[in-house]
Amino acid sequence: MSQSTVIKLAPKSIKQRMSKDEVKALLAYYQEITTKTGEQLNWTYAQSAFPYEIRETDTSFYLKGTNDKYYGLILSIGEEESGGYIKITLPASATNGDKGKANELCKFLAKKLEAELHLFNGRVMYFYKR
Repeated sequence: MSQSTVIKLAPKSIKQRMSKDEVKALLAYYQEITTKTGEQLNWTYAQSAFPYEIRETDTSFYLKGTNDKYYGLILSIGEEESGGYIKITLPASATNGDKGKANELCKFLAKKLEAELHLFNGRVMYFYKR
């Protein structure tokens, strides 16, 4: 059974709607900063921090795992009346490593966007000023 976490863009978030290109730019930025962290530590951290290959579809991104510890994640973008959202879904065949990486990635995205994060376990984290 698949699980999902949702990053909701609240009225006080930096943006109320996200385009596919903006999400792609944030993913590229995440890869860039993890690569720089690895360079500072003299370690190939980029492969461990983001062990996925990004594949685009019309409405979403499929992050395919690049080694046996990771299967993949699905990122989709949508809109509701109250604002936009980014949904990260773990397929039924996802590993525990995928869930950990999904948690790291969704927290990063929610902090960058100052959004509301609904985690896999049902808890909510608020990254915008209330």
